[in-house]
Amino acid sequence: MYIKKEFQEIISEAFHSANFNFKPSSLYDPIKYMMDLGGKRIRPLLTLMSCEMFGGCIDEALAPAMGLELFHNFTLLHDDIMDQAPIRRGKETVFKKWNTNSAILSGDTLFVMAYELVTKTTPALLPQVLELFNDTARKVCEGQQYDMDYELRTDVSIPDYILMIKLKTAVLISCSLKLGAIIAKAPAEEADLIYEFGENLGLAFQLQDDYLDVFGEVDKFGKEIGNDIVTNKKTFLYLKAYELADRDSLELLNRHYRGKSLSASEKVKTITAIYRKLQIDVLTRSLIDEYFGKALAIIAKINIPDEKKQMLLEVAGQMVDRES
Repeated sequence: MYIKKEFQEIISEAFHSANFNFKPSSLYDPIKYMMDLGGKRIRPLLTLMSCEMFGGCIDEALAPAMGLELFHNFTLLHDDIMDQAPIRRGKETVFKKWNTNSAILSGDTLFVMAYELVTKTTPALLPQVLELFNDTARKVCEGQQYDMDYELRTDVSIPDYILMIKLKTAVLISCSLKLGAIIAKAPAEEADLIYEFGENLGLAFQLQDDYLDVFGEVDKFGKEIGNDIVTNKKTFLYLKAYELADRDSLELLNRHYRGKSLSASEKVKTITAIYRKLQIDVLTRSLIDEYFGKALAIIAKINIPDEKKQMLLEVAGQMVDRES
């Protein structure tokens, strides 16, 4: 049985050995740059851990797991353009370092490369793998569209927001776990349970990301603090604050969240102060704990020994209790 560090070394070596040095270099250099930024590579880790947990061979899961990581980076590359985010993993984003057109085309190519790797699976399992991946890719795009739509709407609710992050973030975590189960030939009902576990884990994970965007430290978080506020994202934090705000806080939210009366740094400072006044930090942590508790209840239903679940549970706990 592997330990977490060994899984990470296998994934790291696989990406280190991957060849991104194709021509034209103007197309592939941004891809190599994006992948060299690293990141936590949680999704391939979850795939390999799930595969082993269900008794499968991780060698058979490695290429599809890498494909999911390429797909994830494709979404980040395009999201950074849409969000006009200047920093990713502590470095310049691709569209800032090159230009928007280069980032779009390199992202498209990254998606094709992801598809090539995901399909490198046992032929008998390919229909299941493709059905899962295609469904996930479509849902991620739906989630991103909701994210953009919400920027223009004034009637976004907390359930609307939860649906959006489920599609944009949680389903790829679910997919990573279910992919490992499929490759391990786990029973269908248990593959469905690990997917549901991943969905709730993914919601907790994204809410923690939203929390860190406001209350994290830039040196640890790897992105600018307050970018969601600067770009007027209707996160859970904003929606909950709007729901609980007294007259003075509501007036400040309306004036500064959508307006341009303050500099970016002053806007972040003002909105963050409102969040603290309304205890939005505490309420967000409470919701994170709620979704993580649901995830734990679901994985408990999977009929395998607890010791085989332990490493996955440890990683899941780290995902929702992190500073970066």
